Amino acid sequence: MNAPLISGDLAATEADVSPATIRKWVQLGHLKAAGRQGRRSMYRLEDVFAAERCVRRAARAQS
Repeated sequence: MNAPLISGDLAATEADVSPATIRKWVQLGHLKAAGRQGRRSMYRLEDVFAAERCVRRAARAQS
């Protein structure tokens, strides 16, 4: 079964970060778009949460 795809804005809301953070995660390779709807990148929610865990874990390791 295919997971539903969500926009970057909704992904940011779900992860409690700004849309710019979602774009930065993509830039850094922590998150990859699963598809496109017109010009908008679409993401799997589980991928967004995995990227969030990865980034937060890395931040904790540096502290």
